[in-house]
Amino acid sequence: MANPRTVGGATQDSRVGYVIRQMEPPNLETPLDLVDSFITPSDLFYVRSHLPVPVIEREAYRLTIDGAVDSPLSLSYDDLVRMGSETRVATLECAGNGRVFLIPPAPGAQWELGAVGNANWTGVPLSTLLERAGLASDAVEIVFEGADRGKPKEEPVPPGEISYARGIPRAKALQPDVLIAYQMNGEDLPRDHGFPVRAIVPGHFGMASVKWLTRIHAVRQPFLGYWQTIDYGYWYDTDGMAARGSLGEMLVKSEILRPRVHEKVPPNQVYPIFGYAWAGESDVVSVEVSTDGGQTWAVATFIDEIKRHAWRRWRFDWHTPQNPGEHVLLSRASDSSSNVQPDKHDPHFGSYVINYPLPILVFVEQAGG
Repeated sequence: MANPRTVGGATQDSRVGYVIRQMEPPNLETPLDLVDSFITPSDLFYVRSHLPVPVIEREAYRLTIDGAVDSPLSLSYDDLVRMGSETRVATLECAGNGRVFLIPPAPGAQWELGAVGNANWTGVPLSTLLERAGLASDAVEIVFEGADRGKPKEEPVPPGEISYARGIPRAKALQPDVLIAYQMNGEDLPRDHGFPVRAIVPGHFGMASVKWLTRIHAVRQPFLGYWQTIDYGYWYDTDGMAARGSLGEMLVKSEILRPRVHEKVPPNQVYPIFGYAWAGESDVVSVEVSTDGGQTWAVATFIDEIKRHAWRRWRFDWHTPQNPGEHVLLSRASDSSSNVQPDKHDPHFGSYVINYPLPILVFVEQAGG
């Protein structure tokens, strides 16, 4: 039997319908081939947890804003709600989404296609809080710290327990779309998604949107925490030497959700290939589909209009071949900054940023074949 969770005082099941990648702490994948809505239902939105899920009572909750500010703040849940809210739609993607497709296999949660989702988030703009606290002119990053605490599993392991924390650049933090959110899809945040309060950083990979947020810390030097440099980092070259950077903005990407991998499709019929596409700080403007392993490409049709920081659904009507056989389907997206999905995975990203066209192998055959 699945474990219950508490959401807004009600108990509901937190595992039913998910693809389970890990039970504790919960790492749960959305079955995207079964979800075709623009907004991902909260009870099927993917769950990524690094440490045990904390239990925080709404009445006892406090959010501290300190560091390089003139007037540190300590806010209750009700304080945040009384400040007035704004709602943003934003797509969040785990940086390891699609890891199962890497060759050779890479360590880490073996996400397929469903560690991504699109939701409406309601809360207070981070810029409003930083203005009230008086952000110092020389602050360079804003660090979010969550209540989840423990020892990471990835090497090198720190000597003691640490809290989950991630920083974002000052310029991003001051954009009005970054929220300190307390609602998801019009309801209290589910516990697995950060109840009572979390950060939402649209355009950036999901690890920046820290859950169970208890502290916002402005710093005058770049943050070098575990999940900023050891994990969720990448390699780049500078003056002929290797240096470590921190993952941030999502890159343009598309996924084929239907047909599924190894699905059997009927011959000589129109089969609607369906998928999603998204980008980071730009907009998806085109999706192409190949039904012959990348030899030829054709333009897909968008279902959704452009909405900043949200994915776009698309479809392509494939007239399946008359003869039976195997076919590799691919999709590739382009964005408004002229970026196109790369042909292959960039090894500088390790087991992250899997945004090359992912091959979907299907079989054309008669029913019962």
